[in-house]
Amino acid sequence: MKIISIINQKGGVGKTTTVINLASALSQQGKKILVIDLDPQGNATTGLGLSNMENSDETIYGILNGTKSIGDVIKETKFENLNLISSNVDLSGLEVETAGDNDRAFILKNKLTAYLNDSRGYYDYILIDCPPSLSLLTVMALVSSKSLLVPLQTEFFALEGLTQLMKTIDRIKVNLNPKLEIQGILLTMYDRRNKLSSQVETEARNYFKDKVYQTVIPRNVRLSEAPSHGIPVLIYDKNCPGSKSYYNFTDEFIIQENKVGSAA
Repeated sequence: MKIISIINQKGGVGKTTTVINLASALSQQGKKILVIDLDPQGNATTGLGLSNMENSDETIYGILNGTKSIGDVIKETKFENLNLISSNVDLSGLEVETAGDNDRAFILKNKLTAYLNDSRGYYDYILIDCPPSLSLLTVMALVSSKSLLVPLQTEFFALEGLTQLMKTIDRIKVNLNPKLEIQGILLTMYDRRNKLSSQVETEARNYFKDKVYQTVIPRNVRLSEAPSHGIPVLIYDKNCPGSKSYYNFTDEFIIQENKVGSAA
């Protein structure tokens, strides 16, 4: 069982799209997946066909404010092997509400550990969709995770923002989670007609070497349309370029996991 955070402090880079479609592709291969929507906007929740307007206690907010345990709020989606802990806008108040708690960075980790130590808590992967900021919620995800997956849009300011993220990750490793590592960097919103996309790709590969996945995710209208229907693009239109790219990325992800497993 592995906990992976999908993270980038910039918004609109394809985090939630990556969470939804990686979860969907893995679940189609028989892996049991839990998605935790840790973004107050609740986009992963609606993107998997559930409501982000429901009672706050039945969401990740209920877990983090101490009124619920994880087993109480896990919801089944309409997709086999794929469960969700949903989110809503009330989560945005958590930072203020927990201001007096010195151990608040560990709340999510402690709740997950308690749940996973219980025999009910079996998943192959737990994927955490982080908010687009370096806030308390993001720190909670980093403390709880074994590794990070960073979607990086192939646009002008992308690498600049990544530097800031790397500094945050280094601080978390020193102070809160020494085992945290970057699983990989996924290039998103790639436009082959745009010279800038290939320039950002070259810079990313030169700097991060083999941490950058070979698969790139193109700009694709179907990727944008799928969330409004509450289904992953892999189900909405499995033959579109976006779907094919996410299937290829998932294959690459699994090969990487198998290598790590055999090395261990």
